[in-house]
Amino acid sequence: MRIFWAILLVSGVGFATNTALADEVQVAVASNFSKPLEAIAEKFKVTSGHELKISAGATGKLYAQIENGAPFEVFISADSKTPKKLVETKMAEADTQFTYAFGKLVLWSSTEGYVDDKGEVLRKGDFKHLAIANPKTAPYGEAGMAVMEKLGLTAAITPKLVTGENITQTYDFVSTGNAELGFVALSQVQKDGKLKGGSAWIVPADMYQPMAQDAVLLSNAKDSAAAKALLEFLKGEEAQAIISSYGYEIPTPPRRDAKSCVSTDSAKPC
Repeated sequence: MRIFWAILLVSGVGFATNTALADEVQVAVASNFSKPLEAIAEKFKVTSGHELKISAGATGKLYAQIENGAPFEVFISADSKTPKKLVETKMAEADTQFTYAFGKLVLWSSTEGYVDDKGEVLRKGDFKHLAIANPKTAPYGEAGMAVMEKLGLTAAITPKLVTGENITQTYDFVSTGNAELGFVALSQVQKDGKLKGGSAWIVPADMYQPMAQDAVLLSNAKDSAAAKALLEFLKGEEAQAIISSYGYEIPTPPRRDAKSCVSTDSAKPC
């Protein structure tokens, strides 16, 4: 795989290195956060002059690409454990990992009135297909499976599942009507506190593990001023306003990974 990435670079296809374009940051981002990041990229360019080259996908698949030599510089994940794994294997810088948002899961249908505000549509089961992101590679898919287990509906609904490669494909299944409903990210269906269409049940947070979404600087970019500037920008007011507008909960201040943060002030924990 490392040879494959090298061929892409030599042929001019795909990614560019930080050396070649110091003002362009190669970003691997979880699919649920691709739209907010596009909006953030515009503000970041105005502020810093740097541009982002964004590659979106399932968190697990992006991790595999990084492991196999993909020249990303910043990883914006849909969880905290995957960036931590990169830190543990020396592929990311420990003191740069922080939580930029907490994701929220929603059961959504593109049809008005189809999903009730308590999710009873799941118990009724009068649907043919329910879309979900691959729980092995996508944290939102893992959360969706946890909800079904919590409701005692796993056995009944599993035969009806349509699995998306990532949360974007899962959303597409529902938006095109190939699945009547599905578990997606709130950020995909809400903007400025309003549902963009269809009907939805925002799943209570106690029905799945908290989805702390972390960002981290990858080790091959440890000397990149542009990459470091992006991570700092993510913590700032402009970026946080955008993130919040898409329905994410914002940690205040952005939460650093426990192992890479030491505080001597009990009143100001990391």
